[in-house]
Amino acid sequence: MLQHSHPPILDVAHAALAGTALKGVDKLSSFERLKVESQGDTAGKTVYWSASFALRVDQAGRQSVWLDLAVDVSLEQICQRCLQPVTVAVHAESAFRFVASEAVAEQEDDDCEEDLLVTSRTFDLAALIEDEVLLELPLVPRHEVCPVPVKTTIADPEFDQADGKPNPFAALAALKGR
Repeated sequence: MLQHSHPPILDVAHAALAGTALKGVDKLSSFERLKVESQGDTAGKTVYWSASFALRVDQAGRQSVWLDLAVDVSLEQICQRCLQPVTVAVHAESAFRFVASEAVAEQEDDDCEEDLLVTSRTFDLAALIEDEVLLELPLVPRHEVCPVPVKTTIADPEFDQADGKPNPFAALAALKGR
């Protein structure tokens, strides 16, 4: 398995023919979209990933290029309950089958369970790693148990004072009673 510090740009067909297996540890700061999702300092944070390309034969006897991808990373996000930092551990494992074109992908997408990607000579593995992590992030990050008490009610001191104001529709109620 080849070690990489940053996911390379690959020719998918060539990688599958060679049975290429890659793994790497990369700085979180080199993934721009993940930096946006992470709160605080990303300097010491790392992304662990592995990717293996292979040729597989399906039930119809057709040979296809496949990619097995695994990614692990921990991101600091803001808990939506207590608004304090929370560490979110993300583990993503995916299998992708490559097809010849977008048209083939659209045609086969409804009938297959695996994710489809279009074969490319300049496949950006780093972008796919970033996509998979972003898809695995929780919509609402939160602690299992918040470290600070969570305020569940809102007290507005001016709310009670609002009762002292005259109702603008009171005059209409008086007219209705005539």
